[in-house]
Amino acid sequence: MNNLKKSWLTIAGICLAFMLSAQAAPADDGALRNLTAEWWQWALSIPTSENPMLDPTGEKCVVGQRGSTWFLAGSFNGGSATRTCSVPAGTSIFFPVANAMFFDSPGVCGQGSESFSVADMRAAIDDFIDGVTDISVEIDGEPVRRVRRVRSRVFEVALPEGNVFDAPCAADGGMPAGIYSPTVDDGYYVLLEPLEAGEHTLHFHAEQADIGFVIDTTYHLTVVPVARR
Repeated sequence: MNNLKKSWLTIAGICLAFMLSAQAAPADDGALRNLTAEWWQWALSIPTSENPMLDPTGEKCVVGQRGSTWFLAGSFNGGSATRTCSVPAGTSIFFPVANAMFFDSPGVCGQGSESFSVADMRAAIDDFIDGVTDISVEIDGEPVRRVRRVRSRVFEVALPEGNVFDAPCAADGGMPAGIYSPTVDDGYYVLLEPLEAGEHTLHFHAEQADIGFVIDTTYHLTVVPVARR
């Protein structure tokens, strides 16, 4: 378990991302568990140079987006970010206020040769997310009260060459591209119903005092009407 804790602290230090008003969309637990997995699969599939989690301006917010739900991100290494982003009308918005994930990677990035069980990985990140405080979400200055804590289903992630773990894991030889499984996630998330066309401001904030971590993110969103024929 000591090796697990050491590995988890490495992951936690680089993976804290960035989780009912009239704008908050209801969703069942199963749908949210799937969305949290899909959020990480989106975020981790994008190379560092194009990754929205490392984007200071918002110009990368469209990368990898598809379908009726768009994903937004906080900042991969914590801190504050202010981004400008356009979103098509009729699109739901899903994002973590604070989240953490753990994927099994024996012999890579400081993890020993042994594999970890899903139960052990869940226990490690549960403890971490239990310590998240000062959670707040606002859209156009109005509080979003339906911030849900969600534990993902078990899933896999596909890391590309030049992935976001390469630099944090440089001392251990980097993070090779490949499929990593099992992966689990825990965190606080929001699913917003489609916003009206026009300008909106989204702000979210969370803290984890155990490692002195703060996420504070502002999005200036332009919801663009979509022509339908």
